Amino acid sequence: MGKDAKPESADFLDSLLGPATSTLDPGEAARRGAKRVLPKRFWREVGVVRHLDGFALALDGKLARTPARHVLAVPVLTLAEALAQEWKALGPTIDPAKMPLTRLLYTALDAVASAPLPVAREIVKYAASDLLCYREVENVRLAARQSSHWDPPLAYLREALGAHFKLAQGVMFVEQEDAAVEAVRRAVSRVPAPFGLAALHVVTTLTGSAILALALAGGALSADEVWTAAHVDEDFQSEAWGKDAEAAERRAARRAEFDAAALVLATEKVGRASPIRT
Repeated sequence: MGKDAKPESADFLDSLLGPATSTLDPGEAARRGAKRVLPKRFWREVGVVRHLDGFALALDGKLARTPARHVLAVPVLTLAEALAQEWKALGPTIDPAKMPLTRLLYTALDAVASAPLPVAREIVKYAASDLLCYREVENVRLAARQSSHWDPPLAYLREALGAHFKLAQGVMFVEQEDAAVEAVRRAVSRVPAPFGLAALHVVTTLTGSAILALALAGGALSADEVWTAAHVDEDFQSEAWGKDAEAAERRAARRAEFDAAALVLATEKVGRASPIRT
């Protein structure tokens, strides 16, 4: 953990999550961890300390590190405090399923920091077939609900970014104008890497919408509004046919990942880092 001292459990991250990889899936570490015997908590005190121009997690006074041995540090104190609280809340074992913020920051430091361009490009790809652009044809009530939740973020992108998206009726693919996708590309390039970009990717993949992710990052919608908008169709079906317990459990896990990403976006400021050339 520290530069000079290394506790016997210093490699617990590798044993728990596997070796550092370039995966962008925020749930991959949890799935790997579920197949392993969870290691025991080996520290007593969790704190936040100054590190370079940011704030690092400290376990028993020693700097915590990622699986790739980067110092687990973030640029904003409120984010570091949230990270520390996540570690303090752990019980006698280290369960990655209960550490969504930690896993997101691992991804940011170990994968996104060294290769931000593929991440940015993947987010932009979502805009070409965004969830919000495909509307219900037959059910008037569902169509109205989609419009209620999906039209505001589309309006935000029009006004803030000059991005005009075409809407499709049903699931038939509609090709978006190059100018709209380019506007999204420019917006994504202004999100600071690695933390903001990693968080934006998580929100995009969990919601199926780059438009919703950018609306959240820009402060146009709250986290609850974005989550509700992303689940309009699912909630409509649940109201008609009832809820499934296993599906609800999976959704709760995704919500934890989403909330961690929303927290990162709330603490990041566009313009902090140099633009990513996508």
